[in-house]
Amino acid sequence: MTQRARYPEEVRERAVRLVLEHTNEYSSQWAAIESIAAKCGMAPETLRKWVRGAEVDAGARPGLSTDERARLRELERENRELKRANEILKTAAAFFARELDPRAPR
Repeated sequence: MTQRARYPEEVRERAVRLVLEHTNEYSSQWAAIESIAAKCGMAPETLRKWVRGAEVDAGARPGLSTDERARLRELERENRELKRANEILKTAAAFFARELDPRAPR
């Protein structure tokens, strides 16, 4: 289930770019985020998260980049599917082992 983005990608990119370019004009990055978020019509916390994500993607902050996070999510989904398939196969193997056991009473 995917969630529809509230803001277009262009607005997100522009707001993040504005914060990164104009941070030195404000007393702190948070002040720049608050000012630009108000001008763009969004919550400052939303813009802060976008800026942090952009910094991680650029390598300026530690953490998982967007691509790494997507890859991890895909691997976790695949792992869940494989574990489920293994459980099904174990159950089927146990069932057929009982059916084919010549010592079992019928």
